[in-house]
Amino acid sequence: MNISQYEAFLKTIELGSLTKAAETLGYTQSGLSHMMNALESDCDLKLMMRDRSGVRITADGQQLLPYFQTICNGQHNLSEKINEIHRLEFGLVRVGTFTSVSAQWLPGIIKRFHADFPKIQFELLHGSNNEDLEDWVINGRVDCAFVKIPTRQPLEAIFLRRDPFVAILPSNHDLADHLFLPVSALTEYPYIKLDESADDGISEIFESHQIRPNVRFVEKEDYAIMAMVDNGLGISVLPELVLKDTARKIVIKKLDIPAYRDIGIVVKNKKMLTASAQKFVSYVQEWITEEYNS
Repeated sequence: MNISQYEAFLKTIELGSLTKAAETLGYTQSGLSHMMNALESDCDLKLMMRDRSGVRITADGQQLLPYFQTICNGQHNLSEKINEIHRLEFGLVRVGTFTSVSAQWLPGIIKRFHADFPKIQFELLHGSNNEDLEDWVINGRVDCAFVKIPTRQPLEAIFLRRDPFVAILPSNHDLADHLFLPVSALTEYPYIKLDESADDGISEIFESHQIRPNVRFVEKEDYAIMAMVDNGLGISVLPELVLKDTARKIVIKKLDIPAYRDIGIVVKNKKMLTASAQKFVSYVQEWITEEYNS
């Protein structure tokens, strides 16, 4: 058994497909299949089930999964320490993120980082909710992650920015000229709700203020909600960061109640971060400070 077999196994389970894993890792499908057969033979266990729908991990494979992850993470950390000695000439930073951060923050942060460390590579993993992102940090899938804080997991968090929740309305809406949107309007006008799995605390604010919006539509994507509002199908509440630089013909209004989410970046243990991940976290803090205080 060797590290490449473990890495191939983890990538195959992550993607649920031998074909996709082979393409990602640069193997032929037959080559990857042979590698997985050899791993199962060495373990004398059936680690995955293959059928027309793809690949599924077995119960035995599930038990070995965290050990494979630990070995691969250890190898990753060893390589990173060697790269640190070589002044960050090479390396990989694995980042957990979500849509609005990916669209509004990461391009600028990574551009600046690459200007100084052009050979450092990034692997960005997008999560649909806070829990997934936190779990990826805990189990070592990513080095750091952008999340809503405070977290439910015992992670080391760095506060970055308070992101207000704001109302969005069609440009011709009756309340378009108001300075603030009264939350009572959410119960009167058709409301487009962001799905619970991605709302980042919007529902919690409504519950704490005993607000029951007049929900007409439920949508998983915030950019789809903007399109629906643009077309006059209702009003909604979204994080302000999502709306930055939007070309949609919508009106953005502050709510007449305190409503926000606190965004931070979290790590499992700052002292155990690779040199490239440590440097990335510092660049994130510097970029946010300059972006919002210039």
